[in-house]
Amino acid sequence: MISKRDPSSITTISEISVESIVVWFDENKQLFYTLGWSYLRNRQQMEELFYQSISKVQKGLSRLKRETSFETWVTSIFIHTCWELSAVRSLQVSEESEQQKEFFKALNQLKEFEKEVILLTYVMGISKEEGAHLLQVPVEKVKGLLFSGIQSFRKEVGDGSTYNGCKEYHEVYIDYLERKLDRSKKVEFEKHIYHCHDCQKDLAAFQDVMLTMLNLTDRMEDLQVPSGFMENVRDRLTEKESNRHQKNKKRIRKGFGIVGLFAFVMAIGFFTGIFTNLYYSWTEDDQELRAFLQQDLGERLNLEAESDGVKIKIKSAIADDVQTLVFYEIEDTKEDNQYVMDYQNGFFVENAREIMSREAYQRYYPPDLESDVNTKEKNVYHGKISLLPLTTDTGTITLKITRLQKLNRDSSDPNVFNPYENMETKTGDWNFEIPVTKQPTVEYALDEKTEVEGIPVRFEKLTIAPTATVLQYSINYEQPEKRIDVLNFNNLKVNDKTVKGDMYGSSFTDTQPDVNWTSFQTQFDPLLGEKPKEVSVQYESAYLTFVDKKTIQLDASQEYPRTFEYAGSKISIDKMEVGQPTKVVISDHEIENRAYESLQFQIMGEGENEISIMTMNSEGVLIDKDGVRYDMIKNPISYEEIEQPRYFITVQSMELQSNNAEEKAIPKSLEIYGYNAIKYLDDVVKISLD
Repeated sequence: MISKRDPSSITTISEISVESIVVWFDENKQLFYTLGWSYLRNRQQMEELFYQSISKVQKGLSRLKRETSFETWVTSIFIHTCWELSAVRSLQVSEESEQQKEFFKALNQLKEFEKEVILLTYVMGISKEEGAHLLQVPVEKVKGLLFSGIQSFRKEVGDGSTYNGCKEYHEVYIDYLERKLDRSKKVEFEKHIYHCHDCQKDLAAFQDVMLTMLNLTDRMEDLQVPSGFMENVRDRLTEKESNRHQKNKKRIRKGFGIVGLFAFVMAIGFFTGIFTNLYYSWTEDDQELRAFLQQDLGERLNLEAESDGVKIKIKSAIADDVQTLVFYEIEDTKEDNQYVMDYQNGFFVENAREIMSREAYQRYYPPDLESDVNTKEKNVYHGKISLLPLTTDTGTITLKITRLQKLNRDSSDPNVFNPYENMETKTGDWNFEIPVTKQPTVEYALDEKTEVEGIPVRFEKLTIAPTATVLQYSINYEQPEKRIDVLNFNNLKVNDKTVKGDMYGSSFTDTQPDVNWTSFQTQFDPLLGEKPKEVSVQYESAYLTFVDKKTIQLDASQEYPRTFEYAGSKISIDKMEVGQPTKVVISDHEIENRAYESLQFQIMGEGENEISIMTMNSEGVLIDKDGVRYDMIKNPISYEEIEQPRYFITVQSMELQSNNAEEKAIPKSLEIYGYNAIKYLDDVVKISLD
């Protein structure tokens, strides 16, 4: 289980340094290493995974909500980073036992969300409720994914049969076996299985698979974190902190002060209807809030409260079915300090249970430090927070603010901020009664079917809310030879307005009635005032898994190197030296026009489980869109800084041992199961409105 951390210790992390976060990761490195290994399985990229995750945790501590535990929040960031890095990952393994190979082989055959639910539940030890919150799906959906995942797992590690019991009772299997089923349902189920022979056999088989899976996940603890792993991560973070700098951007304040012209425009506005736009253009500095006010989606509130010389003004609140945005201004009336809302423990809605939806999730908006409005004055900050959406059309939000975070100015330049280092807090008591009217959200049924790399994709719904735009689509998973693990979008265009896609890509949503389709949602920036007539979406990338099995017979008596053809490439077995250990080297240095970036394979002996891989070292080439190569060892660089990165494995060096320590490991075959590749896309799909 992940070590728990109370709110006070989380506060300590946010106020001290990144070192405290590194220590926490070090305490939990075994669990997170196992989780990350199921995505990447390459030491170099595992270090990058821990490095990026710790950096994001340190930078984004204020996104932690009261309702979310620190452990769940960190796990969410860790999984998002796994998704990002999996686009350039190597799936080749090192230091895996035979049981671990069996587990990962079966795991990689599952659908992505089945795999994640199983990892979160049985490897990380996260509850179904926390898993549902993390994946942003209902708890019942998590249970359904566990059932379908275990069913698929049975096909891989068992006899390949399916469950033939009564389908209406499938959903209670897990709760029953975990002794969490309500008494009335438990009695009803036991009465049924007493008379139903098929369900008796079904439940017994299901229990066997669960036990097999639990035994395998227990063995994952034997996956060793390499010596010096966290030290390497810590060294990179220390170097980053010492070299930190930010650009100085000078702003020139522009003002309007011609009273006569203003009065003239006011008079014209009453007759032409342009007064609202011009009035807010001249009187509201916050450009985002100004756009909402110009569209009559909210009103000025200017509610004020002061505590110990710090004044907070609630400027406006914009509500819809997606979220409730509250725009605020904080002024330090005594000193030149800028404060922001503390997302961690700084505020809460006292009447949230009465007026707000518990099925939605609050979004985190990082401080906008470089906007014009926040570089004008040293003691004033303008920001926004996201609250849950209302359950009623109107309501009054009772907002209580108890703590703020102070933004730190770099002493060498008053316009440069370093907000996440040595943060200080300001406590106080600010209370507000915020009247809110929920603005309408419009849903448009879509009717467009297309293909991405030959895989059917259908667009189903477009939701246009004042604060966000949401595109719902589904991917077909019927093809046994190929599947899309992740589909990312560059932008969405409605009429003549283009909005960017969410940086984290797609999120899972409710189950389709058709089990062969899985639904996702991608969020885009808001489309204020737009009524869609023409809709189009531009893809960015698709991460694909190809199932392409091939067996290469190996003979230790033959001379090496020898080559074979696979996926349009010539792969070389450079070396096979039988001994204790046995050494095998596989390579493919030709990356131009290569179909795959990494292979999924095993080396087999006379029978299954006869050979184990002691160690595996891999070499690879990281390239960008133009084919420029990057040396990650000599000149480390984040994948985020490279345009369209692709990481090609070029050499795999393995040391093998027999399960019988007295015998030599003699390879008999190379079993290739498939490969992975990322496809960067720029296709634009025009979507028909139903």
